[in-house]
Amino acid sequence: MESQIIRPGYLTAQQTQQALDVSPGALRNLVYRKRLKRAGGTARHPYYAVADVAALAATRQQRVAA
Repeated sequence: MESQIIRPGYLTAQQTQQALDVSPGALRNLVYRKRLKRAGGTARHPYYAVADVAALAATRQQRVAA
């Protein structure tokens, strides 16, 4: 596995999947539906802003609680 150096404040796709508890396909779907925006990286190895992931996680948690 290739070690990827990423700036503070950003998450890899795998870290984002773990934070949101979703599959790789579900993460791609969130991006496709514009619920989450890529913050950089490459097409094969995108990364996401921690603030965006946290906001989406909070929104998803509110829906579960409601």
